[in-house]
Amino acid sequence: AQRLRSNGVGSTSRSQGLRILQIAIGGVVALLLAIVIAALVALTAGCGSSSSSGGSMLTKVGDGEKQLNLVVWAGYAENGSTDKTVDWVSGFTKETGCVVQSKTAATSDEMFSLMQTGQYDGVSASGDASVRMIDAGLVAPVNVDLVSNYADISSFLKDQPYNSSGGKHYGIPHGWGANYLMYNSKVVTTAPDSWGAVFDTNSPYKGKITAYDAPISIADAALYLKSAKPELGIKDPYSLTQPQFDAAVELLKGQHSVIGEYWNDYTKAQSAFEQGTTVLGTTWQIIYNLAVANNADLKTVLPKEGATGWSDTWMISSKAAHPNCMYLWMNYITRPDVQSQVATWFGEAPANPKACDVIGTSDATFCDVFKAKDAAFAQAISFWATPRKKCLDGSGDSCVPFSEWIKAWTTIKG
Repeated sequence: AQRLRSNGVGSTSRSQGLRILQIAIGGVVALLLAIVIAALVALTAGCGSSSSSGGSMLTKVGDGEKQLNLVVWAGYAENGSTDKTVDWVSGFTKETGCVVQSKTAATSDEMFSLMQTGQYDGVSASGDASVRMIDAGLVAPVNVDLVSNYADISSFLKDQPYNSSGGKHYGIPHGWGANYLMYNSKVVTTAPDSWGAVFDTNSPYKGKITAYDAPISIADAALYLKSAKPELGIKDPYSLTQPQFDAAVELLKGQHSVIGEYWNDYTKAQSAFEQGTTVLGTTWQIIYNLAVANNADLKTVLPKEGATGWSDTWMISSKAAHPNCMYLWMNYITRPDVQSQVATWFGEAPANPKACDVIGTSDATFCDVFKAKDAAFAQAISFWATPRKKCLDGSGDSCVPFSEWIKAWTTIKG
């Protein structure tokens, strides 16, 4: 795929906008959907079971059942229909006999709803959906001993709150990335090093600050408060007691006065930074790359508090009709040669660092740009995870569940 070059953080494939697009398509509709299912979330994530079995775990992989039905983010199961040169699904079918039928979801809420139907064998879930699926019993534990490539996956992606529960593995890591702070270097002449720059109600950039439009953004405020107000005792931005949650919500309500616009459409976010109507705010590396390719004067930084981010996980349905094909898929999709195709097409750090050797034959800088092997960088990221009443960090049973995050976000935006 064609690449765009830029100074600073980045190179990107022409399809890296898929990460943004997959989230952006839902836009306002996604938020409305989230509100509609809030009651359901309260019954699942709100209850907070941390050991829901969800279904039996395979003890051996048998012959494939000839079919595999997946719910995926756009760009995760390419079969040549998007671009005839981009096709790793056909190779899987040829090797295993499993014919893949994939359903692309625009949002995590849509993924959750689709998995409720029981019609799908697996899903490529982000952290703001995976825990909900575990708690609802929609996914089964994964026997990682049956996935030979699991041993090669970066250790910092394993045994995380968003892909394990009750001492059990609930998925195979796929790919990951960080959320950055971006600024217009011609306007913001003093480089920010803290998320405090976007929460300053006296900011000289009032009306030109942006923030991502989703309930999970409450975690960004909590992450900042973790160090800005240590007396709150925040340890995990997704495991918040009521006082901690209230403090994060109040901070975001104050931030509302300096926000020019919230964004969930990558084209609008990119355009706003390019035109100068936005000069400071949350971004993804892809937006930076595309904007800089259009000669925008932008820079990105990972603030001293760290950042939130996303790490996607392949999970198997507790009602999978084709479990053998799903296990074969999880092993195939994490193979170095396949991971290299997905990472460069989609625009993310591969979970299997051995993919970097393959990628390096055509792009020696890719894995450095995406920090694929940088454990310290990954440790500075608080990957998205679905908040629930039973705290994800093991601190107790009195954390604010995701259903309340959804309600609070509507009040934050007024």
